[in-house]
Amino acid sequence: MGVRRHDTIFALSTAPGRAGVAIVRVSGPEAGKALQDLSGAALPPARKAVLRSLRGSGEEIDRALVLWFEGPFSFTGEDCAEFHLHGGRAVVEGILAALAAVPGLRPAEAGEFTRRAVENGRLDLTRAEALGDLIDAETQGQRRQALRQYDGVLFALYEGWRGRLIAAAAWAEAAIDFSDEELPEDVMARARAGIAALGREIAAHLADGRRGELVRDGLLITVIGKPNAGKSSLVNALARREVAIVSEIAGTTRDVIEVRLDLEGYLVTLADTAGLRDTVDVIEAEGVRRARARAEAADLVVLLRDGSVPDDGEMERADLVIWNKADLGLAGEGLPLSLKTGAGLEAVVAELARLVAAKLEGPRDAPVISRARHRHALEEAAVSLERAVGAQAPELMAEDVRLALRSIGRITGKVDVEDLLDVIFRDFCIGK
Repeated sequence: MGVRRHDTIFALSTAPGRAGVAIVRVSGPEAGKALQDLSGAALPPARKAVLRSLRGSGEEIDRALVLWFEGPFSFTGEDCAEFHLHGGRAVVEGILAALAAVPGLRPAEAGEFTRRAVENGRLDLTRAEALGDLIDAETQGQRRQALRQYDGVLFALYEGWRGRLIAAAAWAEAAIDFSDEELPEDVMARARAGIAALGREIAAHLADGRRGELVRDGLLITVIGKPNAGKSSLVNALARREVAIVSEIAGTTRDVIEVRLDLEGYLVTLADTAGLRDTVDVIEAEGVRRARARAEAADLVVLLRDGSVPDDGEMERADLVIWNKADLGLAGEGLPLSLKTGAGLEAVVAELARLVAAKLEGPRDAPVISRARHRHALEEAAVSLERAVGAQAPELMAEDVRLALRSIGRITGKVDVEDLLDVIFRDFCIGK
């Protein structure tokens, strides 16, 4: 895509704070004029930070570092200016007001800087989405995954597939366009073999256990057990704060209570549930139903059993069995724990972390699907390629390959994706 001309936008890219640095960015054809107007001097050398006095409404606002980036060699592909200000709120507000007074400038919308980078060919959509994930990363696992994708691993994989599909499509098109001429007898066979091989690779890529999406969105762990087993106390202990009400009265927890936490570098959502038992209480019965439903939907299920009563042999489906009140000596098979004394809690955390890592960690160099949008497009491509392999007529094969190319191209933005851009960038913060 060629560089597109826009009006000029500006935004604060970092929150103002005491003694900190706030960065204000300007992008567009009037960025140079804005920098000159506020500094009262000529443009500095490109990519070199210089100290300038910045003025607005006839008075000095700040003395700050400024940088100048000439398009297309900037983040957005346009002329860009940066103001690295002292972080006080009055300074930031003064600079933003001075920029708003420059003719042709307007405040940026959410994600508009990154959107311009995509539209001007500086980023593909997978890297733009990775940038959003990197900004929002809460855990080390999310940060590592987003940074790898920002480095272009997904783009390289999908563009490689597109290149191979284009080659396969060329063989099919040759069989159509030159049907009256002598072509190698194996033209269709070669195209079919290439398409089948790529279909297998996409299928393997899809069969990843949704690791990337779980790292990005969080893995759901549901704690189940009978009333008074200590489920709420366990959730509070793992969260290191009081999330759920703890009471000796059976049936206190009647709805699902969730808390997000960082478990050894991975985001998990921990769900406390109602105690599992038969009851005539309509509200508690609904809580039990919800508990079972949440356990069915969970990525990991933790069964907490009561070590103060003999093992009755009843077992719910669970990935990890923990015996609370194990200090009373009646614990069965599973991890022993005393929430009263804290004994065994470190072992429980370690085992939970191991189970989470087993679900989320894969080969270090293997790109993973991190968004439902990507998965849906790849599933569409896989269906099209399966049809292409079975097609007898070259016209049908070529059409299905074109559909697969379009599906993969929509992931990276190599085909018309204007209808997707509003959705992709609406959750970005202002200034990115």
